[in-house]
Amino acid sequence: MRSISFLAGCIAAASSFASAELNQSKPLLSKQVLPSTFTPPQVFKNNNLVKNINLDKAYPRETINVIIENIDSKPQSEYYLPFETSLISKIGGFEVRDKKAAEKGIFKVEVVGFDAESSTEFYKVTLPEPLAPNAQQTLSIAYSVLSSLHPVPAQIAQSDKQYLQYTFSAYTSSAYVTEKQRTKVKFPNSDVPDYTSLPSELNDEQKADPQKQGATLTYGLYNNVPAGALQPVSVRYEFTKPVTHATLLERDMEVSHWGGNLASEERYWLVNQGAGLKNHFSRVEWQKQSYMNPPTFALKGLNLPLHPGAVDPYFTDDIGNVSTSKFRPGKREALLELKPRYPVFGTWKYSFRVGWNADLSSYLRKLSAGETYALKVPFLEGPRAGEGISYGRVNLRVILPEGATNVKFSTTVPIVENSTSLHKTFMDTLGRTTLSLTAINLVDEFRDRDLIVTYDYPWTAGYRKPVVITLGMFALFASIWVLGSIDTSIGKSKKA
Repeated sequence: MRSISFLAGCIAAASSFASAELNQSKPLLSKQVLPSTFTPPQVFKNNNLVKNINLDKAYPRETINVIIENIDSKPQSEYYLPFETSLISKIGGFEVRDKKAAEKGIFKVEVVGFDAESSTEFYKVTLPEPLAPNAQQTLSIAYSVLSSLHPVPAQIAQSDKQYLQYTFSAYTSSAYVTEKQRTKVKFPNSDVPDYTSLPSELNDEQKADPQKQGATLTYGLYNNVPAGALQPVSVRYEFTKPVTHATLLERDMEVSHWGGNLASEERYWLVNQGAGLKNHFSRVEWQKQSYMNPPTFALKGLNLPLHPGAVDPYFTDDIGNVSTSKFRPGKREALLELKPRYPVFGTWKYSFRVGWNADLSSYLRKLSAGETYALKVPFLEGPRAGEGISYGRVNLRVILPEGATNVKFSTTVPIVENSTSLHKTFMDTLGRTTLSLTAINLVDEFRDRDLIVTYDYPWTAGYRKPVVITLGMFALFASIWVLGSIDTSIGKSKKA
């Protein structure tokens, strides 16, 4: 952001780079801590459960569609879903809806923490309305699992195919008895050389388990699966694309009422979590590959779709300005095409920053209340790629005009930390009101989620800076006049 001084930017960048490796996504401790002996009350049962695992992106996406039934004598509203402690730190974008009434929105969910002796933690889902005895409801539970794909082999040649391995449970982990369940795995293509086969006795249809059809594997049908049952399996499949992961994204948006401008800057710390190179990188071989343009597991470039009207883009990395970028303005969507200085192969890292300006009127509205404004911006913009991008930690700052008060926000993105502070920039007096938000374990599918910020900004606050500048100039001129009126000459001494 141009208004921040160069020295402050260097210091901030240095501190951020130093802490980027430490900012791996960790689950925040829940306010509700229960003993390790806690067991969810057996008030529900799963009548029918189908789990879909989609592996066509650089992170697994899992969706559980389950018909739950209240088997208790009283209405119940708390449904628990267990995860291993080592796995829950990788879960992102956990959302629950009513599959038959998705328009009702997202249910309230929270992580239930346990003491150090417990190897299991739970997501507690609170139903909008208590489920009556013997009543049923169909839930759609969706989430992503970050940093869970492992290249096998771990190192390959520059032009080899990349294969990833994913380990999961054929039995969907549940806190309740499940009458019927299946697990379906969808791959990006049919090249699946290895997968775990289970004894046909476990399958109630007495068929080969799993059943393979094209690019899909189906485990099950399984009947009467007890609560907490697990059946570890793994699959290995071709994925000759980069496994792009941002360990840290810092995103700043600065609102200027005087300039009518919204300035955005994003700072990325990327890593390719794919297979490493077996030998040294060959520039000659890379140029040959680039001519034929075959699939590669190296990250060659990034495309950032921006809001129409975006102007003045820039792209810099640790060395300085990167000229291998192209900006294409458009009426529906502007596009910023970025090309790193080098192809980012597996285990390689690349950090950079991008920024742009936009007309504030496209994002800001003045409410009828008078001095209250509403700012509507995307919580996450960033690159768009077919193979997807995951984010370990996202730190977002909305820097409002100096004098803004009563700041409130609303978003469907799960926020783990939020605070309001003052941010001082050039010619500020008290400092600009800044809203800071933190989210962990996000994926690029959250690009369409909006952040709405409301704040009060009286018209008198808009004249704070001009008045301060004017008074400062008057004080300067007055000081110069006073100093100039002082007689500093050395007079002649009188004779005796």
